[in-house]
This record gives sequence, C-alpha cells and structure tokens, in this order.
Amino acid sequence: MIQYGSLGHAEAQRAIQAIQAELLRRNQAAVIAVADVHGELISLLRLDGAPLPSIVIATNKAWTAAREHKPTREIGQAARDPQSGFDMAYYGDPRYIGWGGGVPVIVDGAVVGSVAVSGLPEEVDMELVQIGVAAIVTTQR
Repeated sequence: MIQYGSLGHAEAQRAIQAIQAELLRRNQAAVIAVADVHGELISLLRLDGAPLPSIVIATNKAWTAAREHKPTREIGQAARDPQSGFDMAYYGDPRYIGWGGGVPVIVDGAVVGSVAVSGLPEEVDMELVQIGVAAIVTTQR
C-alpha cells in the first residue's frame, strides 16, 4: 500500500494567515492557494481588491507546483528557454502554468503539498509565497 504525507487544513490556514498578514501590512491584495500532495485545493483566500483571474491562476500555480515537485517559475523558465523551450500544452493538462508564485512544500525530503500566490508582480508573488511555506515548514520541525 502506498501512503502519502499531505498538508491538511491546519497547515493551509497557517500559510494563508502568514501571507494575509504580510499583504495587509503592505496594503496589497492577492489570492492565496494551498494544495495537498496531489495538487488539489485545500484552501483559498482572495483578499478584497485582488484581480478575479488570480483565483484560477493561484489555484493552477498550486496544482502545478505540487504535481511537478518544483516551483512554477522553474517550469516557466524551462518552457521559455530559447534552445530547449517547449509548449506547455505538452504536459497534457491546461492547468499547468509557468508563472512564478507556486512552490512545493517539502517536509522530511518529500513534497506534501504546495502554496501559491497570484495577483501582484511575479517577483512579489514569489516573495510572498515563501512566507507561507515558512509558516508550514517551521512548525513541522
């Protein structure tokens, strides 16, 4: 029997609360998504004023990061490489996304889920998502 460790609601809430606090401190709005080990949504928060398309984008970033076990920006950079780039459609699912802001959560060497942020410039999404991952990982030690 195969058993998987996975994030649950409690871990998702810690990540969301940490990112939300930072967004409020900065007076910014975004969408935060947390997914389980399979990339399926556990929790989502859209702060007032966050762009509506960011709901789907954050969800897809979380799905991609969990499924591929790597940050979404890495996938996007590989796809856009001038020599070895590829069409994201080759993954076979339109949910795959290559914009930065989706990161897998790794505990004891295993991916247990992911956290994603969307709605701000890519660099800011990537910075904020690390706050959420840290909120989960530091409590697991």
